[in-house]
Amino acid sequence: MHDLGNARTDGRRYEIADGRLLVTGAQPPAHHAAVVAVLVQLKQACPPDLRVAVNSLDFRPTRHLSLRPDLLVCRAEDAGPQYTTRLLLAVEVTSPSTRITDVVHKRALYEQAGVPSYWILDPTTQELTILALTESHYTCQAVLQHNETFHATHPFSIDLTPAGLTG
Repeated sequence: MHDLGNARTDGRRYEIADGRLLVTGAQPPAHHAAVVAVLVQLKQACPPDLRVAVNSLDFRPTRHLSLRPDLLVCRAEDAGPQYTTRLLLAVEVTSPSTRITDVVHKRALYEQAGVPSYWILDPTTQELTILALTESHYTCQAVLQHNETFHATHPFSIDLTPAGLTG
């Protein structure tokens, strides 16, 4: 896997799926505010043996797949200096330019890679979708709107409310 060097500092996200380079442009302020809000809540609830990362670790389960979720949770022992090969949770915050990628393509990639939990947050509509891996596919545990609350138990115990995660 080649290092993308200073490409990581240009505000874009670079990922590789099946030999194709996926480039996501700079995101709007609502996206960044939501990522920070989710980060704060995850960090506060995260046990010491797990790591929450935002834009600092790639997820590389195979040589042909390198994804960079908006946020991820992995075991501390699995967190390398640049990437992890195993995730407990991937979180994507959608924007108009990433919605199809996050909801369709990345969902399939995380599912195939065996990521146990995948959350998709839409800050515009204040909707949070919580997916859990069962056997070989994701099942929807909840689709939360605005002030609805869900108690997640994986990767750790946390109460989630979309309005509280959208900045």
